[in-house]
Amino acid sequence: MLLLFFFTTSTASAGGPSPVVELISNTINKLTGIFLIGGGGGGGDEGHDSGFWKYTTASNAGVAFAVTALAGLALAAAVLCKTRGRLKSPWSRRKRKHALSPQQWRSMFTPDGKLRDRGAKFLKKVRSGGVDPRIRVEVWPFLLGVYDLSSTQEERNIIRTEKRKEYEKLRKQCRRVLKHNDEIFKLSEAGGTSSFLLVACNSPNSEDAVSARESLSSEERSPSINYSEHLTASMLDGNADSKRFTDASVIYDSDSSDSDSSEDPEVSQTFPSTESREENDPRMSPKDESSPSKTEVQSRNIEDFASWQRIIRLDAVRANGEWISYSPTQAAVPDERARRSAETVGLKDYDHLEPSRIFHAARLVAILEAYALYDPEIGYCQGMSDLLSPIVAVMTEDHEAFWCFVGFMRKARHNFRLDEVGIRRQLNIVSKIIKFKDSHLYRHLEKLQAEDCFFVYRMVVVLFRRELTFEQTLCLWEVMWADQAAIRAGIWKSAWSRIRLRAPPTEDLLLYAIAASVLQRRKQIIEKYSSMDEILRECNSMAGHLDVWKLLNDAHDLVVTLHDKIETPF
Repeated sequence: MLLLFFFTTSTASAGGPSPVVELISNTINKLTGIFLIGGGGGGGDEGHDSGFWKYTTASNAGVAFAVTALAGLALAAAVLCKTRGRLKSPWSRRKRKHALSPQQWRSMFTPDGKLRDRGAKFLKKVRSGGVDPRIRVEVWPFLLGVYDLSSTQEERNIIRTEKRKEYEKLRKQCRRVLKHNDEIFKLSEAGGTSSFLLVACNSPNSEDAVSARESLSSEERSPSINYSEHLTASMLDGNADSKRFTDASVIYDSDSSDSDSSEDPEVSQTFPSTESREENDPRMSPKDESSPSKTEVQSRNIEDFASWQRIIRLDAVRANGEWISYSPTQAAVPDERARRSAETVGLKDYDHLEPSRIFHAARLVAILEAYALYDPEIGYCQGMSDLLSPIVAVMTEDHEAFWCFVGFMRKARHNFRLDEVGIRRQLNIVSKIIKFKDSHLYRHLEKLQAEDCFFVYRMVVVLFRRELTFEQTLCLWEVMWADQAAIRAGIWKSAWSRIRLRAPPTEDLLLYAIAASVLQRRKQIIEKYSSMDEILRECNSMAGHLDVWKLLNDAHDLVVTLHDKIETPF
């Protein structure tokens, strides 16, 4: 009876018992009544009482076991209900911690430079408050998998040298491709023929691996397209008509770039070269589902690369200067150095930019070209420069920025696949979250034929980059990266086991945050909007008006209640 009293009061304080809890309570009451009172036996007949006690003696063990078991279940349910009722997310105003400070960061290493506790404390700290801007350049390579959480300082020094060399090798390959491409255009303009070329990016004899594949006259080349009219570009700028998915292949039908190339040293930093990615870094093995296959890396149609070059340069020059106040060193770059960097990578039409933005654009070009060779299945698509720009602003060395970007793209690359499988999957998850959480809103979306949540396309592709301020974007990304790093290292299975009762680390925290941003505006959507285009405009108008911590707090509640129902396999 004492257990029953505790159970009843606990569930009441948690907002009232559920139907299951009520059933358990009623069953205990009945069984307890039978056992203690006699099950409704009549009168004071001594013989009858004697028979009753014989019955209870025979069945005493079974009844006692049943009562004890049900009482235990009731107690467990009461404790769980009460605990869940008072749980706070790590991002609530009451629970939120300050960002990881330089002092805390230094204290997390052993004398040989290894993170304590396999990095569990480090990741939990980042997850709850982000990273102090002063140490991002040191912390991000750990979050993005450039360095293993269990690595020593000596091991990281070796990895850093190898990756620097590998990046330099990729940049040399970019210059070779640019040179061959320039020669082909000169022949074409002179009335000769042009060729589709193959580049063996990983071959030791890659200089000799450029060979003619088939000849086409300059007149037979694909006509140029108006880049600004491409649907993906329109969606990212928030100007697209609503229906439906992009035909991303249009990007690759554009004419070849006429960008210049140079044999000069790269932009400002020193860059990498290794014999083979797989030999020097097993973690970059092509067996990883999210990494390009060896065959894809070894050969690529140079026409694709020429198209990527052109689009990369357009996007790099368009990049805004929101990052400048967060990177004073790069903001103060001299004009002469900025222009020299631009000439080195063949950047054009930049005279209207101040030196800091010219320098930033040149770095974007160098890194994005290298990535297009590193991952030719993805190459380059609009939106990737949005993801790289904050990394370039934080990481002062190009080779470090490149490998952080590779780590970021390990998951984000699915946003840029031509078959759009990654985008469709993520939009489907956002749709499921809204359906499970708010059936009324979901039914309204169905009426508008907007239940596929295409109106959050831009948020998914560039990970809230255009909806949040620069600093808020970095905070959100750091929290996401901490979740992904914990899953990658298997930390959440042990050190974070308690979190599984609340909001377990998830690969899809971004999608819960996107769903939360829509749910925050459910009233306007239901009462005011009668078309998907209106909802799309509402989502685009969120830019600059979102609170990243409120967003994460709401996302936490969705993860707590729905993560078991939402399936997220690729």
